[in-house]
Amino acid sequence: MGAIEEFTRLTAPYRNELLGLCYRMVGSAHDAEDIVQETYLRAWRSYGTFTGRSSLRTWLYRIATNACLRAAEQAARRPLPSGLGAPSDDPAAPTGPRRPDLPWLQPFPTPPPMSDATRDPAEVIADRATLRLAMITALQVLPPRQRAVLILRDVLAWRAAEVAEQLGTTVASVNSLLQRARTQLNDLPHSGLEIAEPAEARQRELLRRYVTAFETSDIDTLTQTLVHEATFEMPPISTWFAGREVIARFLAPRLPAAGQVRIVRADANGQPGLALYHRHQDGAFHAHALHVLTMSPAGIERIVAFMDPSVFALFDLPQTGPALDRVRRP
Repeated sequence: MGAIEEFTRLTAPYRNELLGLCYRMVGSAHDAEDIVQETYLRAWRSYGTFTGRSSLRTWLYRIATNACLRAAEQAARRPLPSGLGAPSDDPAAPTGPRRPDLPWLQPFPTPPPMSDATRDPAEVIADRATLRLAMITALQVLPPRQRAVLILRDVLAWRAAEVAEQLGTTVASVNSLLQRARTQLNDLPHSGLEIAEPAEARQRELLRRYVTAFETSDIDTLTQTLVHEATFEMPPISTWFAGREVIARFLAPRLPAAGQVRIVRADANGQPGLALYHRHQDGAFHAHALHVLTMSPAGIERIVAFMDPSVFALFDLPQTGPALDRVRRP
C-alpha cells in the first residue's frame, strides 16, 4: 500500500468530526469544508514527519483547531438577524433589503443516521444538541480562543491538559478561558444548552401541520403550530419578528396559493428542517428557502428561514426540476 493510500485510509474516519469542529468554530458550512480540506492538505504534507507521539486523531485536531483559529481571527462573527437588533413591530411594513454583504450564519446538514450507527446514543444526542442553531449563534459571540476552549472542553470532553497541549498554552490559561466562556454563554438569553424537545409523535404532528399549512396556504393552521412567543427570521434579510400573531400577520399575505409549493425534508443542525420550493412562471418548482425549526412540546418556538437558495447545495438538494421526485418528502 502506498503512502497516499495509507494516509487516506487512516485519516478518512475523522473527516466528519473535524467538519463538525470547524463548523462550530466558524459558523459556516462552506468555510468549514474549506478548512477541513486545508487540514488534510497540511496533514499530508507533514505525514512523513508524524512520529506518533500523540494519536493521529489528536494530531489532526491540532492542525484543524489552529486553522480554525486563524480563520476566526480574520473574519467577522456570523450572526442571525435576531443578533443584530430588536424585532420589527410592524409586519405590514416592507422588510429590509437583503444583506448578502454580511457574513450570515449558515445551516449545517444533520449527519445521516448511518454515520452514528456505531456511537453511543447518548453521545449522538449530546453532539447534535451542540450543533443547534442557538448554540452555534452563541458560540460566535465568544472570542476565537474562548470558543476553541469551550468546544474542546465542553463539547468534545477533552481534558484541560489535552486542550492546553493543542493550543500551546497552560492548563491554568485553559481553565481561565473556559470560565470566561461559560460565564458569557450563561449571560445570553438563549444559548441552546437547555433543550426541551417534543416527543417524536408530537414532532411529527407539528411537522405535518406546518407542511400542510404551507402547501395549502392555510394561515390558521400555521399559526396554531406556533407558541405565543415564537420568532421568525429570514437571513440574509435583517428584519425579524417576534410573537405568533405578528408572524401570522406578516406571513398571511405572502403565502403562495395552494399547490404552488413543494416541500422536502432537509434536517439541519440536529433540528427538523424543510426545503421549500415555489412554482415560478415557467411551471417549474425553484429553490426558495430552507426552514430550520426549533420545537418544544408546546409547539414551534423559532423559525429560521434561510432565504439564500445557495444553501440547498449543502444538503445535496436540487435547485429546480424533476430531481425533486428523488428527495425525501416530510
